[in-house]
Amino acid sequence: MTTIGRLLLSLLSAVLLLAGCSSGGSHQAAPTPQNGWVDDEVTFTADGLTLFGTYRHDKGAPPGPAALLISESGNTDRNGDNAVAGPVGNMRQLAEYLSGKGIATLRYDKAGTGKTGLGPYALRPADVGSAVYTAGAKAAVRYLASQPGTDKARISAYALGEGGVHAMALVDDNAPDAPKIHSLALLQPLAGRYLDIISGRVRAGLDGDVNAGAKTRQQADDVLKAWTAAVDEARTTGTAPAQLPEGLGAILNPHNVKAVVETDAIDPLQLAAKLPAAMPVLATCSDSDVQAMCSAEKPLFDALGHTALTIVEFKGVNHVLRDDPTDNVGNYAKQNPLSPQLVTALDSFVTK
Repeated sequence: MTTIGRLLLSLLSAVLLLAGCSSGGSHQAAPTPQNGWVDDEVTFTADGLTLFGTYRHDKGAPPGPAALLISESGNTDRNGDNAVAGPVGNMRQLAEYLSGKGIATLRYDKAGTGKTGLGPYALRPADVGSAVYTAGAKAAVRYLASQPGTDKARISAYALGEGGVHAMALVDDNAPDAPKIHSLALLQPLAGRYLDIISGRVRAGLDGDVNAGAKTRQQADDVLKAWTAAVDEARTTGTAPAQLPEGLGAILNPHNVKAVVETDAIDPLQLAAKLPAAMPVLATCSDSDVQAMCSAEKPLFDALGHTALTIVEFKGVNHVLRDDPTDNVGNYAKQNPLSPQLVTALDSFVTK
């Protein structure tokens, strides 16, 4: 497989493949509750869409800290299971870790995934984009704040990848009923405008193919020219070509262009700049995660510099937060434990 082919496979595990597709991952059975911890199936609504989630809490305990868990972009459900990668389960593992620290959690199937599905968007799946996902996150944190076991002064958000955009949007929510967010964990976050990031990865993949002798420079330039033109078209007219070379049409196409453009319009650096100075923020990157290389994350980390920021640079950790220096999408569903490097970082962060 060429470098651009491997890159595309990696991108497909996280990008908006087709707005509104349901998750192909299976929900894992919850472990037997211990010490009063239970996994309750719950529902709440956002703009007419009923979202399904798991509220993991210590039944009957007095109010305590609680966290909203926001999964990666694309077809990724409450547990981190993904239509491309399979039953990943990393968000379920994160919920179980946090309950071990006395923190209740809510994780949920966003629009187009799991039990939530498309609901009122079934006839207009192209309308499912960043605004719908943010609305879902806002409804979710309001549900979490309304629970008797939630200390409203200790609500946090833990988000993976593009989920970090929606987590930061919760902090920027000025509605009268918006819960105050105490802290944010931005795990391998989206570090810039969506299409800029994808373009950088496409360019790097093509350069890799040229260096490996899989393409001539002219062939690579032709692919890049087609992709760049498609990005310009999407940003200026809101449309996308019917076909793109090298399978890139799976990332940007007429079916998902509305959702992609909506996501691309959001600048994570601007959201980061609005966060309160005293807010505890954990931000991670990895030398093995093509979606969150530490060098690429630096602009976002700089934008977060005014917060009570902790930066953790992982070694050999893949995008689903497990030890795997290959970051091979084929390994995502092996359900290995969360990386000890992440656990160590969280052990300190949860006390802040």
